[in-house]
Parts: sequence; C-alpha cells; structure tokens
Amino acid sequence: MRLILLGAPGAGKGTVAKLLTKLDGSVQISTGDILRGAVAAGTELGLKAKAAMNSGGLVSDDLIMGIMAERLQQPDCAKGFLLDGFPRTIPQAEALKILLAKLGIKLDFTVEIDVPRAVILDRLTTRRTCSNSSCQAIYNTKSNPTKVNGICDKCGSPTIQREDETEAAISKRLDTYDAMTAPLVGFYKKEGNLLTVSATDSNVVVKAIQDKLAG
Repeated sequence: MRLILLGAPGAGKGTVAKLLTKLDGSVQISTGDILRGAVAAGTELGLKAKAAMNSGGLVSDDLIMGIMAERLQQPDCAKGFLLDGFPRTIPQAEALKILLAKLGIKLDFTVEIDVPRAVILDRLTTRRTCSNSSCQAIYNTKSNPTKVNGICDKCGSPTIQREDETEAAISKRLDTYDAMTAPLVGFYKKEGNLLTVSATDSNVVVKAIQDKLAG
C-alpha cells in the first residue's frame, strides 16, 4: 500500500502506520522521526531543524523534500510506504505530486484521521519518550506507563517530556496545523482520493483503510 496519513499532531498517525506496516511490509516514513534522528546525531540538517522543531514550527520545504526524494528511492519502499505527517502544506503536497510522478509512483489514497482537539491535548501532554536516541520508545503516563516511573522498559534510560510536547508548544503546533496543514484535506478531496475516518481508536482507522483498499 502507498498512503498519505493526515491528521493533527497526536491524532494517532504513527500508531496507525505501525499497525499497517504489519499487514504487508510497507514502511512507515515519518519526517518527524527522521528529523529528530538528525537532531540527536548533530548533523547539519539537525542543527537547522532543531530551532523550528522545539518551538513547534515547521522545517523548510527544501530540507523536507530533499529528505523525501532520497527516502522514497530506498529499496525498502518497493513494498509500499506510509507517509506519516507529510506533506504538511499545500506547496509540499504539490511538490510531492511532482516528485511521485517523476519517480513513477502512484498513491492508493490519502487518509484523514479526525480526532477532537481536547483528546489530542490530553494525549500529548501525558506522552513520554525514551531519552536514548537509539531507542526513543514512546509511553503515556495514563494509557501506557512505564513499569518503573520515568524509566524506559526497553533500555532502562530515563523517559522525558519532549520540549515540543509541553501544553504551550502543543497548542502552537495545533494552531500551526489548523492554519497550514488542515487545508490539505481540501486539496486531496479535490484530487478525489481522500478517506476521512473520525475515530480515536487506531484499530477502527486501520479497519476503515483495509475496507477501502479491498473495495
């Protein structure tokens, strides 16, 4: 499958993508994960992206499109891919359309995961991430706590609240999403390949996607 997953930060795109990868070997491509890895490694890209990410802003289109062009041509994408949180703006969507045509890749469709803002705020302010850059396991103090408070179950490193997951930063990210990314729903609706799923349960979203693929 070749899908774009749209939805506000915390809507469950990453969880849905991970469930879908188990179905047919498609790979999850999250620009957020790629950029956080670059920040942790202290690369040139990471240094450029760090300030924007920590403030809840967006990284430049040039950096993102460069990453995506390279990533989509890697061998593991041959089985399929799930674009998790990309594109984020209309210009990115237009650039992606051109890039995919150039690479001879056809999308199946775009999925919008629609979750209420209050639910997202609660999810993200209670999320904790492993501080070990080679692990980065994600937990939630309410729904998925660590066995030992503040300690990663997988590697034993401390878990932290990311700087971009404080209430102030999340509110800014949601405002940014509403202003710049939400219009993508209209863009893909006009393209005629949008599936909107209003659900807080990731399994419900996956089932809707499977039904659409089967249909």
